[in-house]
Amino acid sequence: MKFGITIKPDMTVERIVSLTRQAEASGFEYGWIFDSHVLWLEPYPMLTLMATNTKRMRLGTCVTNPATRDITVTSSLLATLNLISGGRMQLGIGRGDSSRRVLGKKPVTVAQLQTSVKEFRDLTGGNEIDYEGRKARLTWATGGVPPVWVAGYGPKVLELAGRVGDGVILQFADPDLIEWCVSFVKKGAEAAGRDPRKIEIMAAAPVWVSDDLKVGRDHVRWFPALVSNHVVDLVSRYKPEELPPALTSYIREKGHYDYLHHCEVGSSNADFVSDEVIDRFCLLGPAEAHIEKLRTLARAGVTQFNIYLMCGDEEGTLEKYKKEVLPVFRK
Repeated sequence: MKFGITIKPDMTVERIVSLTRQAEASGFEYGWIFDSHVLWLEPYPMLTLMATNTKRMRLGTCVTNPATRDITVTSSLLATLNLISGGRMQLGIGRGDSSRRVLGKKPVTVAQLQTSVKEFRDLTGGNEIDYEGRKARLTWATGGVPPVWVAGYGPKVLELAGRVGDGVILQFADPDLIEWCVSFVKKGAEAAGRDPRKIEIMAAAPVWVSDDLKVGRDHVRWFPALVSNHVVDLVSRYKPEELPPALTSYIREKGHYDYLHHCEVGSSNADFVSDEVIDRFCLLGPAEAHIEKLRTLARAGVTQFNIYLMCGDEEGTLEKYKKEVLPVFRK
């Protein structure tokens, strides 16, 4: 299993760079950053600094969408960063959540997402596309096509990831739900004549390494609240029997969600989240408990675990994983 981190760009520029350096030195192979330009710092200057302050780490958005930024803009940004980084960029892309909803906009359709993936690959590969009736091409894009990771929860987007994605981003660490999601990825891959084993599976979630579960839960309770926004969207588009109760039941007590306190430790957004849901969606407890759950996730198909590094004591979390967790998986 490979390991990555995701940074929420609401801290100082210096600290973002420092955490990225520490993560690479600790053995993390991927560095991701949220793209929600109204809520937090613009991610692409941060990715530039992350690229110029690392040597091996693969870097990308977790995640962007094709509506907030025109796909020609995203393609130009990633193609430029691929030249700067020596070909280390990755595109994480989805239908859009916080960056859209904070502006009162809806996520894009599955069809729009699929089209954007194809156009991104064509443009970053230096090929011509038909853009709204005109021809468009990045003639200077010579740094290679970045791998595309498709983020989603519902069957339609997961099947899309299987058809066209190099990887899929799943925002939780519940092994049973991961298996449910992977089944749709496999279905999409097989329908497209692809080998499902070649599609990377990322589980992204916050962690807290400590024997004190109460303290740990308080630091990560915001995360299932984040996931709930996607679940609400799913419930509006699918029949109840098409979705697992383990995913949908916990949102019954969900109230108003304030995006100005998105991904915030201690936010009232998470008051409805139970300890049971936290334990399923996140990694808590001593290092041994993390190792055991990571092995279970690997058996469910996960090839990369991505720590949402935004719960407090980020430097301490990286150090604990460096010393107590990553060495086990290097073996």
